[in-house]
Amino acid sequence: MFYREAGDFSTTYPQDSQTFPIKFDRWRYYVVLFIAVVIIPFVINDYWVNSIFMPFLIYAIAAIGLNILVGYCGQVSLGTGGFMAVGAYACYKLMTGFPEVSMFIHVLLAGGITAMVGVLFGLPSLRIKGFYLAVATLAAQFFLVWLFNKVSWFYNYSASGQINAPERDTFGILITGPNTEAWATYMFCLIFTIFSAVVARNLTRGSVGRQWMAIRDMDIAAEIIGVNPLKAKLTAFAVSSFFVGISGALFFAVYLGAVEVGEAFGITKSFLVLFMIIIGGLGSIFGSFAGAAFLVLLPVLLKIIGVDWLGWPTDIVAHLNLVIVGGLIVVFLIAEPHGLAQLWRVAKEKLRLWPFPH
Repeated sequence: MFYREAGDFSTTYPQDSQTFPIKFDRWRYYVVLFIAVVIIPFVINDYWVNSIFMPFLIYAIAAIGLNILVGYCGQVSLGTGGFMAVGAYACYKLMTGFPEVSMFIHVLLAGGITAMVGVLFGLPSLRIKGFYLAVATLAAQFFLVWLFNKVSWFYNYSASGQINAPERDTFGILITGPNTEAWATYMFCLIFTIFSAVVARNLTRGSVGRQWMAIRDMDIAAEIIGVNPLKAKLTAFAVSSFFVGISGALFFAVYLGAVEVGEAFGITKSFLVLFMIIIGGLGSIFGSFAGAAFLVLLPVLLKIIGVDWLGWPTDIVAHLNLVIVGGLIVVFLIAEPHGLAQLWRVAKEKLRLWPFPH
């Protein structure tokens, strides 16, 4: 009986349109935020940060960006890995060219540069859609990886072709480099994750988000009622690429520290983020978090159960991970296209009605 709307009366328009209309949801959100910001930094270690928390936070930002483009605007994209590479290499050039500037500025500028590149590759969406747009973004993926491998200026003429993040601090605390502390890198990524979620949530609930969804549902009808398809599609590509660029910059500078573009940002990365939003739920910010959490935790759980407890070979466990992910994608596409987010909404609706049948 605790999950009810009884007693929650809206007296103003902002109250009526708030993200969490039920008081229990608001308090749950504050508790999760409090635990993430205040408690977790004091109890985590390097293993937890590098294996679970940092990949989850970074992939959640990338999933939010791709979900804006695919889930909210309906524009298919297979170039997420390439746009993450743009963010990573832009951050690297900014870090080496302007060492005195804060890392916060570097990451945001890397996101801005990626947004401009995303708009450039989003121009074909004005003429093509569906499968042809997917092929165009796939071409962008391969072109960007080829470009960063071919032009040595991007990796500062290094003989190995690899980029390495130099040590940089923020407010006297090391954020990049081999001497960083677990809590510092976690908090740095958490700040950008919260920022991305808040901005994306407000954009999708506003007029810009309604234009995206109108284009997604029926672009011709949307244009008839006054939605500018040029503006809607290009803003979706820009905002999506901005978040993906931030995730790429964090993935390189804070998480890995050294990357080679073909290995770290190949086509596998594009499909991984796409699978996150399919499993988590298209057109849902919560679904982006759910999908990222699922695909980050699944290999860890399979390793603990299969390798550590049951003694299975690691290659069998890796193949089992692929089988489970592939099977879940098929199941969700057929049975529940809105993914884990819809299952969560259904569970909350059941709680609101319990113990009554309807």
